[in-house]
Amino acid sequence: MMAQYAILIFDNPAAGDYTPEQQAASKRHAEDLIDSGAMITAYALQSTDTATSLRGDVVTDGPFIDSKEVIAGVCIIEAPDLDAALELARRNPAVQWGRGGVEVRPVAGGIAPIAR
Repeated sequence: MMAQYAILIFDNPAAGDYTPEQQAASKRHAEDLIDSGAMITAYALQSTDTATSLRGDVVTDGPFIDSKEVIAGVCIIEAPDLDAALELARRNPAVQWGRGGVEVRPVAGGIAPIAR
C-alpha cells in the first residue's frame, strides 16, 4: 500500500533567486517524479515578502515565523514507506545546493476538493 508524504522545500531567501541552471534542475526533478508516478501535486510559493500572517485577530505582513530559512514550495508524493520517500526527496536539487534543503513528513489526512 502506498502512503502519501509531503516534501517541504526550504531555502535561504538571502541567497536570491534560483539561477537558470537551478530552475532547470528543479524542473527535471519534478518531471522525474511525474514520470515515476510518485508525484501527486507540487506548488512553488512566492517569496516571503508576499506573505500575510494571522495570529488571533492580528494581521501582519510577512511570514508567520522569523527564520533564516523559509518554505519555498511543497510537493505531495506517494511512496511505499518513509525510506522510499526519503530516497525520492534526496534527489531534489535543493538538497545539494547548500542554501536550503527538504523536510519529509507523512500526510495525516486531506480533504478532496468539493465540486461546486
